[in-house]
Amino acid sequence: MTSKPDRVVLIGVAGDSGCGKSTFLRRLADLFGAEFMTVICLDDYHSLDRKQRKAAGVTALNPKANNFDLMYEQIKALKEGNSIDKPIYNHETGDIDPPERIDPNRIVVIEGLHPLYDERVRGLIDFSVYLDIHDDVKIAWKVQRDMAERGHGYEDVLASINARRPDFEAYVDIQKQYANVVIQILPTQLIPDDKDRKILRVRLLQREGIDGFNPVYLFDEGSTIDWIPCGRKLTCSYPGIRLHYGPDSYYGHDVSVLEVDGQFERLEELIYVENHLSNTATRYYGEMTELLLKHREYPGSKNGSGLFQVLVGLKMRATYERLTAQRPQVAAKA
Repeated sequence: MTSKPDRVVLIGVAGDSGCGKSTFLRRLADLFGAEFMTVICLDDYHSLDRKQRKAAGVTALNPKANNFDLMYEQIKALKEGNSIDKPIYNHETGDIDPPERIDPNRIVVIEGLHPLYDERVRGLIDFSVYLDIHDDVKIAWKVQRDMAERGHGYEDVLASINARRPDFEAYVDIQKQYANVVIQILPTQLIPDDKDRKILRVRLLQREGIDGFNPVYLFDEGSTIDWIPCGRKLTCSYPGIRLHYGPDSYYGHDVSVLEVDGQFERLEELIYVENHLSNTATRYYGEMTELLLKHREYPGSKNGSGLFQVLVGLKMRATYERLTAQRPQVAAKA
């Protein structure tokens, strides 16, 4: 443990299971340095173990199966610079294990199904992101994984998704209205009736009017831009790439939307796209492209999800620096 931080910056990462939270957390660790970042999975605040949930007829998504009072008390204590004894939910056994001691760190990330559900917890968060996967993409991903790795049939996979749907829509999906930024992963519009879901359309929705947060824009702030960058400076194979930027409204909030539909052929060429983006919070020319190249093996690196995860990470770093009025000890290195 490093010395006690003067200011703990709290980040919330919300979304359903299998939506890319773990990849995003790895990108954050690259930016902040793993030793300066503590990640808390909010599954640890399940108040009912697996058997108790089954007996009560509730899913883990239901607030009745989670202890929000303890979550709030402990996250607040960490943010105030105090250590906590955090419970542990054992995913293998489905039991609640004895607690572990967690010390405050410069950056504390709370991730899981409910970071933005409780108003008290939400009020503690300095910057939040919601990872929003379209149903058609979620089903395609889960079908590919579960049928390949677990031998499940298509109908079984669909049944498991549908069983969770009411609680997901009631308790998880509603949180996206509270996030500073939302990363939406949608089916491509470049291929008619696409069934493979390998080419994706990814949108970054950035809330306007947040203190200290300046949305990323393409070419001209506040304009509406549609751009096909393919050509001499950006290699594109079928079905090509389209970028979009413009203002919109989301749950009654003004947002700036940045969108990438398609897949990048050569990540090195992304410097061309980066050159036309402003307010990226990079420290030097090419840092965004460099961060993507550093882990080209991460899922989503070749489409908008990797690009936008890096951009949101850079915004989180800028928030940290603004709130602490200092730079992190460890900068990202290529």
